[in-house]
Parts: sequence; structure tokens; C-alpha cells
Amino acid sequence: MSREIIGVKTVDLRNFGRGNYRQIDDYAFGSGGMVIAAPQLKEALEAVTSEIGARPYVVYPSPQGALISQEIIESLSKQENVAIICGHYEGIDERFVEKYVDLEVSIGDCVLTGGEIPAMLIVDAMSRLVPGVVGKGKAVIEDSFYRGILDNPNYTRPAMWEGLEVPEVLTSGNEKEISRWRRREAVRRTLTRRPELVSRASVREYLSGVNVAVIAETENINLAGVSETCRAYDAGRPYIVANDREVRERMKELYPEAKIVGSVRKILERLDDDALTVKVSGTSRKNALHSLEAKRICLEHGGEVLFIFAENEEDFENFAGITSYLYDEESEIPMSMKIGIALDRFLGKR
Repeated sequence: MSREIIGVKTVDLRNFGRGNYRQIDDYAFGSGGMVIAAPQLKEALEAVTSEIGARPYVVYPSPQGALISQEIIESLSKQENVAIICGHYEGIDERFVEKYVDLEVSIGDCVLTGGEIPAMLIVDAMSRLVPGVVGKGKAVIEDSFYRGILDNPNYTRPAMWEGLEVPEVLTSGNEKEISRWRRREAVRRTLTRRPELVSRASVREYLSGVNVAVIAETENINLAGVSETCRAYDAGRPYIVANDREVRERMKELYPEAKIVGSVRKILERLDDDALTVKVSGTSRKNALHSLEAKRICLEHGGEVLFIFAENEEDFENFAGITSYLYDEESEIPMSMKIGIALDRFLGKR
């Protein structure tokens, strides 16, 4: 039974062709192959617009387009109507592209006979994001690329096949351990096969815990803003490290939403023994790592992480951990903004 969740309609360009042969193409100026003409394309688009009552979002698959990605598919799925132009031969008249095409996309560095297969790919990928198309909605979220990370390996019966056995954890019945194994294997596969995807991924769900600490010399930091930022990125209540006892007492009165402590050591005592410390600097420092490299290390670690920020970054020298930087150039960044930028790079949703 049709549920009419999505609708796909094909439009034959020949219906708008010229002459007895309903011609839709012509030779390219300056020599070359055949090119689909602009007037016929415009008439077809106008017919579609008239039928649906609004101009659709026009997509043209071509080798000159942006490489298709899950982000592009998600953006297209938000459109009410999408019209996909299927090119042939040498393509379509560039003037139509300039005036009417909203997005050019490429499915990769290969040559096809026409745009029908890329159009099918786009329609299929968009359809999966429409509620009700995929039976199990959670499956869409767990797919490769949806979170910016490749999918974990999957197995089915028999448990032993041609000398290869299913990983023991998957047959253990321990859902917590199975979930942890799947996250770990998804990370390992991504770092091995497609490390460039790390820039797109949020590492939050691949870590057992995320904590934020600010080393403060005064109570002048916008701790209310810091707390709001931490909540937005599911990093819990921030730790505020103040060596001066009087400063700590004033902070406790002003910011009860923060956890005020006297040293970083006090924080580490509350965390897992193998917690990873990431000292985040506003600018590049000696031995500091690019944020993407630090993000990769966090993914490989997979455990608890403590992000540390400081009013005076010389305090970083007092304890161990990796150092990541936000910018190459010298810049003065307010603490709440610095924390927001860093957490978005590590924990932001693609």
C-alpha cells in the first residue's frame, strides 16, 4: 500500500523539443560535442514550477560540482521540492546553469553516460532522511557519514565461517560492552581508512566523559557564559581552578553553578585514572597540536577527557597533557568565546 511519504516524478525534456525530431540539443560553439539547449531546459523548469506552484530547488549533477556529501544530502532533504537536471553528451548550456541552477554536485571523479544515475543516488539518499521511509529511524543516525564517522563492522550467522569467527563481544549479550566495541571499531575504521572525516565528526559520544576546567586568577571571567556553553555541549558543570582562597570564596557566592576547586590535581582525583588532559591555547604554542590532531587523539583515547583553559596560559606548564591551539595568529579571545570555539571543534554536530 502506498503511503505517499515522498513523490518522484520524471519530466521528459523531449516534450519541450524543437521540430519533428523534438530536438533538445545542439553543437557546442567553438567546436565540440552536443550540448542540451537552454530554452528547452527553461521551458521544462517553468512547467514544473507551474505544476507545483513554486519554483523548485534546482540541482545539476556534473563533474564541475561540489563532491556529494551527507551534509549536502541533509540540506537537500530540507527543501520542499527539488528538481534534478539530468545532463547528457557535453552537458547543458552554461547560461542555464548560471541563471537557474542552485547547486552543482558531483558523485566522484568518473565519467557516466548521463545524469540519471547521479539523480537516482540523490533521490535515494534524500529519501532515507524522510521519516517513515526507513523502518528503524535509529538506523539512519547510525549509518556511515551521518555522524561524520564510518560505520562499525557488522556480522551475522554463522558465528564461524571459513575459519573466521565473529568477535566474542558481539555474542556475549552484554549490551554496554557491545555498544562500546561498536564505537571503538567505528573510530578505528575511520582513522585507518578515512582520517579526513575526523574534521566532520563530533567526538562527544565516543568519549566516556567530557569535563571543562578554567584556571582563573580573578573572578572577572564570564562564568555564567562559560556554564551555558558547557551545558550546550553536554560537558556538564565547569570546574573553576583558583589558587587564591579568597577568590574561590567569592566565586562560590557568584557562580554556584560551577565547581570551584583549588588545583587541577583536585579535578584529576575525581576523574578516571587514564583521563586525557587537553590544554587549549588561544594561539599556537611550542609543541602544540592542531585541533584536528588533538581531536584524533581524543577519538583514539575514547575515555574521559578534561579540557583545560587558562587566563594565564603559562600555567599550562605545571601539569601534563597534550596542548591544542585555536589560531596560528596572536589574538585576544574572551574566555567564554575561546571555550565555545574549542568545544564546537571537538564536540559540535558536524
